[in-house]
Amino acid sequence: MARENQDHIRQMIAQQAARMMAEDGINDFAYAKKKAGKQLCISENSVLPTNAEIEEEIRLYHEIYNADEQPLELEKLRKAALITMQLFERFNPHLTGSVLDGTAGKFAQTNIHLFADSAKEVEMFLLNMQIPFESSEKSYRLSDKPSKDKKDKVRKTVPVFTLETELGVQKLSVFDVDDLRVATKKSSDGANAERMNIAELKALISVF
Repeated sequence: MARENQDHIRQMIAQQAARMMAEDGINDFAYAKKKAGKQLCISENSVLPTNAEIEEEIRLYHEIYNADEQPLELEKLRKAALITMQLFERFNPHLTGSVLDGTAGKFAQTNIHLFADSAKEVEMFLLNMQIPFESSEKSYRLSDKPSKDKKDKVRKTVPVFTLETELGVQKLSVFDVDDLRVATKKSSDGANAERMNIAELKALISVF
C-alpha cells in the first residue's frame, strides 16, 4: 500500500473515530479506532491512527460541527464537575480528562481524581450520603520507563466509583494521598495528564 494512500486511510479512520467519540459518548480510543476501521472495512492495524491523531480530529470536529453547542455543553459539564468536587472536597478532588482539556462532547464522561488514605473512606462517604454508585477499577500509566526501584511503578490500578448524573457519567478514581505528586499519563500521547483542583476550576469557569 502506497504511503500516500496509507495516510489517507489513517485520516479517514481518525475522523470517523473522532465523530463517534464526540457524538456517541465513546471514551475509549482503542475501541473507537477499531470500530471506525470496521465501519470503513479496514482491518490492517498498520494504518490505524494514533490516539493523538484522533484527539486532534475531535478538536477539529467540534470546531466545524459543534462550534456553537460544544462550548455550552462543555461549560455545563465543568459546572457539574465542580458541584461534585465540592461535595467530595475532603478528598482533594482534581478534574482531569476531556472535560478539562476541552475536547468533551455532550455525552462525554467526566473524570475526577480523589486522594484518600483508603478507598473505603470514599465508599463510606457515598453510602452515608446515599449516593448510588458502581464500583470498578482502572489501570493508570504513571511512567514511560520501567525503574529498577520497585517503588517506582510504571502502572497503578486504583478503585473507581461511577456516578450517574443528569449530564452523564462521572468517574471518581481514588488514589493514595501521596499520588498527588505523581502525574498520570494521557492515553492519547503519553504526556502528563493535566489536573485541576476546585479553586482552579472555579477560575476556569469564570473566565470561560
